[in-house]
Amino acid sequence: MLAPADVAARIPRLRARVDGAGCDALLVTRLVNVRYLTGFTGSAALLLVLPDRAVLTTDGRYRDQSREELDAAGVHADIEVGATAAAQREILRAAAAGIRRLGLEAEAVTWAQQRRFAAEWFPRAELVATEGLIEEQRRVKDDGEVARMAEAARIADDALASVRPLLADGLTEREIALALDYEMRRLGAEGSSFETIVASGPNGAKPHARPSGRPIAAGELVVLDFGAVVEGYCSDMTRTLCVGEPASEVARRMVEVVAGSQQAGVEAVAAGVSGRDVDRVCRDVIAAAGWGDAFLHGTGHGVGLEIHEAPRVASTSEDTLAAGHVVTVEPGVYLPDVGGVRIEDTVVVTDDGCLPLTNAPKELVV
Repeated sequence: MLAPADVAARIPRLRARVDGAGCDALLVTRLVNVRYLTGFTGSAALLLVLPDRAVLTTDGRYRDQSREELDAAGVHADIEVGATAAAQREILRAAAAGIRRLGLEAEAVTWAQQRRFAAEWFPRAELVATEGLIEEQRRVKDDGEVARMAEAARIADDALASVRPLLADGLTEREIALALDYEMRRLGAEGSSFETIVASGPNGAKPHARPSGRPIAAGELVVLDFGAVVEGYCSDMTRTLCVGEPASEVARRMVEVVAGSQQAGVEAVAAGVSGRDVDRVCRDVIAAAGWGDAFLHGTGHGVGLEIHEAPRVASTSEDTLAAGHVVTVEPGVYLPDVGGVRIEDTVVVTDDGCLPLTNAPKELVV
């Protein structure tokens, strides 16, 4: 049994942010944010957060599910079912009567939606663009959220342990990716956090290569980047492996350098440290080896209900890590004539360091 997530406390905490943004209420349109605030997992819903209550509107497909999920999460909200968009519009327009300034999620509302909201849904309210009110709150994970990500990471660890021996069987990248996805589902995951990456030989030089029909050969580096989902929460891990010894000294040296960079980055993670500083620690190790230009991406990102969320761990990051943040540390080197190496762990930031969630071995040779 996983530790419970404190979903019921999230809407009350959000209200202070809404007020601080100069709004009387907030219309939540991003489904991932609706889920975070209420526990509702359906594919259609709008949530209106008012000063003294919350109204969730959805369609008839979710009449029973919405009530069950909000009750299970301990969330107090009025659930209104509207069979059509027009019916849901009337529900929310009535609920927002008297609201002077209504916040919208600026990054989730299209121009067309904003025009409809202004003209038809909330004609008496001033619509206010807000940014990151819920996403900022989502940065710090509670014990229940961490428990779900830890379980997702454990499943991914176990899936790799099962699939790792198959690399020596001459299977294709696509077959290995499918085996990882199958094992994660078999072990209890809802699905994969993202499209599983299996990239061998020269394909590994493309950080986000898609699995192909290319057979995996002895002596080649193989980058495996994948994750599981448990109750909506993601894990993320990358390991670089090789069937037998690497075919070149350059490839072996790449692995040594990236492993040292990744370890230095994990050791640098702690509350109060900037994402930019963690990135610099990783990048300095790789630059000292002469491959600074071959580190083609940022060092990491936040993980939670989405596979990529705040905070960022990159040279351009303006984020400072805090206890309860969950981030990846994933430096890499990519050489077109040799292949690629990336090693990644997902970690929970603590006051004096971090706690790794992904624990699969990092031994190179299969």
